[in-house]
Amino acid sequence: MERSAEVYGLSRSAGRVYGVLYFASEPLSIPGLVEETGYAKSTISNVTRQLTRIGLIRRRSSGGGGRRVRFEPETDLWFVVQDVFQQYVAREMATTRRTLDRALARLDDADGDAAAEVERIRDLAETYDEFETLLNLTMDHSTAELIDAIEQYDREE
Repeated sequence: MERSAEVYGLSRSAGRVYGVLYFASEPLSIPGLVEETGYAKSTISNVTRQLTRIGLIRRRSSGGGGRRVRFEPETDLWFVVQDVFQQYVAREMATTRRTLDRALARLDDADGDAAAEVERIRDLAETYDEFETLLNLTMDHSTAELIDAIEQYDREE
């Protein structure tokens, strides 16, 4: 989990905390996470805040009216991937697409010397449109639905 976290731009400590929570039999508090990971309380506090913000873990109140917060993992990782796509990737793609549209508008007003640049920007914008279609399909369907659709397409070929 530590190495996987690094691949996704998270710290090794975030990977370890998520892994401990994922395999724990019940939600854990910050002191419980300190004990299980060996990390300082401040590290656990920072990591749980980060993991909560990106949706990998959820805060839960402890039973019996206690004030101690416990954390549990999001175990549907496809949900997490879809959420990350929606929050970050889709927003970045939309920003880039708007920038390409502005560039095209400026170059349309330019003289004929910009024809090659206009064509490259149009090609890039078309690629972003295709990426957006893929992204929307990814966000709107389960892994099973996507795999079934791809397998159906392969059988028809």
